[in-house]
Amino acid sequence: MNEMIQTILNHRSIRSFEDKPLTEEQISVIVQSAQAAATSSFVQAYSIIGIKDPSKKEKLAELAGNQAYVSKNGHFFVFCLDLHRLELAGRMEGLSGEDAKETLTSTEMFMVGVIDATLAAQNAVMAAESMGLGVCYIGGIRNHLELVSELLKTPSRVVPLFGLCVGYPADHSDKKPRLPQMNIYHEDEYNQDTDQFIDQLEQYNAEISTYYASRTNGKRNDRWTEGMARFLKNPKRLYIKDYLEKIELPLK
Repeated sequence: MNEMIQTILNHRSIRSFEDKPLTEEQISVIVQSAQAAATSSFVQAYSIIGIKDPSKKEKLAELAGNQAYVSKNGHFFVFCLDLHRLELAGRMEGLSGEDAKETLTSTEMFMVGVIDATLAAQNAVMAAESMGLGVCYIGGIRNHLELVSELLKTPSRVVPLFGLCVGYPADHSDKKPRLPQMNIYHEDEYNQDTDQFIDQLEQYNAEISTYYASRTNGKRNDRWTEGMARFLKNPKRLYIKDYLEKIELPLK
């Protein structure tokens, strides 16, 4: 097992950071690493917005659900799906907006942007963690996308997807156990043995329950399936389809 694999397997979310900003060199290396990620058809359908302004970080922390570590970290990155640049490229080559519209508003193109941004972000995470920094993804910025877009001045066809806190860890949380590999990895075809899946999930429930109990001194002992049932019962951010239409991304 090499050092890179050890870094990947040692990943955990950090939610408490030292009051120490990243250097310009660190930020540049993290962004370069993000840009080195694979990208569909070389479209590079994402942008990254680095947030240094303390007032903007505070506002993003509030919009993300009052998550203090969004404002208190070494640097905060926002990863965006960006089809605005693609539209400009077409315009530079004489392609009209109407000619490009079917591609720009397709569900496939939206997926390309989401995937490109996510691959770039994961490269950024691996680069940061390889430098001894800690990270935490922030999906909460999608709680109020119109306000986030206004704050970051993103144009039409640009969607802030998630944030990434990066900084020097003030403490290290325990590594959270993942699902059994056999529940995730299938060979040749999807394993549809439901009884086997349920048996594996029951074992995982016991492991997760023990993890939470240990981490909270017995105050919490949720099972994983219990948490997922709550997740399914309470749909989130159902406004996003309407938001996408407002920024000229009505998916088809």
